[in-house]
Amino acid sequence: MADTYTNILFHIIFSTKHRRPLITPEIKPRLYEYMGGIIRNHGGVLYEIGGVADHLHLLVRWNTEAIKDLTRQMKSDSTKWIKQTFAGQLDFCWQSGGGIFSVSQSQAGRVTRYIQGQENHHHKQSFMDEYVCFLKKNGIAYDERYLFD
Repeated sequence: MADTYTNILFHIIFSTKHRRPLITPEIKPRLYEYMGGIIRNHGGVLYEIGGVADHLHLLVRWNTEAIKDLTRQMKSDSTKWIKQTFAGQLDFCWQSGGGIFSVSQSQAGRVTRYIQGQENHHHKQSFMDEYVCFLKKNGIAYDERYLFD
């Protein structure tokens, strides 16, 4: 076989440091575009991005490279970009870590709708409760002392 073809979908979730509400309405649309560019530059496809003031959800098609490296690059590059682009955002940064969950192609539409509904969803459930729910649904053991810094 001459090439490798993949269709690996990931639902990526991460928050701002200390879950501070730093993703303002002014920043949000441009940040989403910037994140999409980072993903494309690394050979991926951003299917959906959404969130609220303190965290993001992304549905990404990825290749065989380590998804953790992409997530680290998105956080690093977008932090620098926000600080350079938006006055008054010099203290912006993402929390270390985050969640990366595999998504089957048959569930991509459901995950897309979930990400699009983040604003409404978080009127009912906090980010911390949502995140713990994802860990439990995916059978991931965790220590609550190290979930959020």
